[in-house]
Amino acid sequence: MTSADSPRPHTMLAAVYDTPGPAQNLRLTDEVSVPFALSDEVLVRVHASALNPIDTKTRAGRGVASGIVRYPALIGSDFAGVVVRAPYEAHPLQPGTEVYGMLPVPRVSGSYAQYVAAPSLSIAPKPDNLSFTEAAAVPLAAMTAWGALDAAEIESGQRVLIHAGAGGVGHFAVQLAALRGAHVIATGSAHNLDFLRELGAAEVIDYTARNFEDGLAPVDAVIDLIGNVHANTGSRSLGVIVEGGVIVNVPSGSWPEFAAEAEAAGVRGTHYKVSPDARVLEQITALIESDQLRVVLADTYPLERIVEAHEALEAGHTRGKIAISIP
Repeated sequence: MTSADSPRPHTMLAAVYDTPGPAQNLRLTDEVSVPFALSDEVLVRVHASALNPIDTKTRAGRGVASGIVRYPALIGSDFAGVVVRAPYEAHPLQPGTEVYGMLPVPRVSGSYAQYVAAPSLSIAPKPDNLSFTEAAAVPLAAMTAWGALDAAEIESGQRVLIHAGAGGVGHFAVQLAALRGAHVIATGSAHNLDFLRELGAAEVIDYTARNFEDGLAPVDAVIDLIGNVHANTGSRSLGVIVEGGVIVNVPSGSWPEFAAEAEAAGVRGTHYKVSPDARVLEQITALIESDQLRVVLADTYPLERIVEAHEALEAGHTRGKIAISIP
């Protein structure tokens, strides 16, 4: 079947919401139009999606909700599935190719659906050793971790503190920082300490038992995946960074005074926002296929239980990622 004659249905099953609010606002409908792939876009039959904190924030009216121009809204960035229509006959991602990637939501419709139209430079062939649900849990979180470490210019021998090391982005950041040769210190709850060590953390701190800064030797960088939404974690982190060190703040809206506080502390501070990038994703794929990087699934929910999935993520303390299987 060629890229030109692949059939596509007119409508698809998807999870949408009609107005920002709680998870209960999400509903299933089979009346969403299948997106039409234009220019370099690839039409993908989605087998799995995954949740990220930006999803729950956006659904609640924060996050990137200001970019949603019409309702019902369809969100979700991560996906894994099979190409059903390629941009042209000689394109490397031909129908039948198993792929995974990330969508620039809300500029395009999201991945809580049976089909997505994705820019070809946003997706890559799926790792051979991952299931669709495992693969769907990788793109946004792993590329965020990769980019945050790049922004911090992490090098071998440096000391880096990673907050929320057992979470979706955190469990990738710990592994990737260790692969770069960094001395990784990770914060987490008591039941995640051994898990963090398995990921490559040289030091682990139970934030429920003591303040992470107590007795901690200075670090070159902090990957801040919390901000000030809990116990002023971000502000307290400034005190453990060496002069001229760096802090990278990732969660949107988590620390309004970030720039001013970092400057006052003599620390280089930067936010980080992930962009879909097939080139980075291909490097991540190579690490996964060589068993140097692993993805951890906390749970997998079918699409019809999307409300429960959002509630589970919002409850916090999730180890790894939550995936969504698409019927």
